[in-house]
Amino acid sequence: MADAKVIPFDDDRSRSGGSPRAARRRGPGRGNGSVSALPGRPDAGLPPGERAGEAHEPEAAPEGAGRAGWERRIAGGLAFLRRRVTGEYDVDEFGYDKELTDQVLMSALRPVYEKYFRVEVKGIENIPSEGGALIVSNHSGTLPLDGLMLQVAVHDNHPAGRHLRLLAADLVFMLPVVNELARKAGHTLACAEDAERLLRQGEVVGVMPEGFKGIGKPFSERYKLQRFGRGGFVSTALQAGVPIVPCSIVGAEEIYPMIGNSRTLARLLGTPYFPITPTFPWLGPLGAVPLPTKWTIQFGEPIPTDGYPLGAAEDPMLMFNLTDQVREQIQHTLYKLLVQRRSVFF
Repeated sequence: MADAKVIPFDDDRSRSGGSPRAARRRGPGRGNGSVSALPGRPDAGLPPGERAGEAHEPEAAPEGAGRAGWERRIAGGLAFLRRRVTGEYDVDEFGYDKELTDQVLMSALRPVYEKYFRVEVKGIENIPSEGGALIVSNHSGTLPLDGLMLQVAVHDNHPAGRHLRLLAADLVFMLPVVNELARKAGHTLACAEDAERLLRQGEVVGVMPEGFKGIGKPFSERYKLQRFGRGGFVSTALQAGVPIVPCSIVGAEEIYPMIGNSRTLARLLGTPYFPITPTFPWLGPLGAVPLPTKWTIQFGEPIPTDGYPLGAAEDPMLMFNLTDQVREQIQHTLYKLLVQRRSVFF
């Protein structure tokens, strides 16, 4: 609703030769009852509120501003639902739905990121503002919540608002519902062909080379990096000519302290492991609630790969050296963050 215009009650009287005081109250170009400067006054050129004898009153917020904000949100939500129903939205060749990710998935994960795990991000400036980049991170936590928190960290903290495209294991794409959500969120199968294609398109791609060995390791081996495989991620970065950004995550190891692994149940369920924690399966569904640990995510100095000659990805010694360099940088940063940490929960 448009704001109503206030009309002074003495308007007619001033036109018909009413009181000169009323005429002075309406200055040139004013019809709202504001006091105008009188001719000959030394402060005539000053704006209202700075003249002698005038008190400056702050501008009041428009009465309908709050209501208008809610109306815009409701209208935006309805427009979003209409596009969902009619199919008027875009997905890329991998199934990534940017609108759904920004408006729904990120909004659902953000309270967990900000309020529950209270994630602190360092070194976000090490992720380039444009062009492809490969983020290589440690993996832990029994359930892969660290990948989701890493995705929110990049999306919400990078000045360019970049999106992280995670490479996920084939098990993710075999689970009902999870499969569809993962593709909508921009995740894709952890294979060299898909990763290289995304990097050449200028995307920020995330990989966790430890895989199930990282998230399924016992609590006694927390923050000890597992083997990084044969350096496939290094080969992909070399072929695409993009920098490698090491990333260290502290806090995820303690959300589900894994004190045992039932291999029999894992075989029956077709999973790599079946975790036993101090609360699961003893407390049932309640035992699946993660502990509210305090997280820190630090992005390290990027390692450039565009200076190597053509065919460098076929050199096994170079692959080994670069893989070891990335792994050592992540491990060193993990130890450094652990020394600086005051408490697991604060």
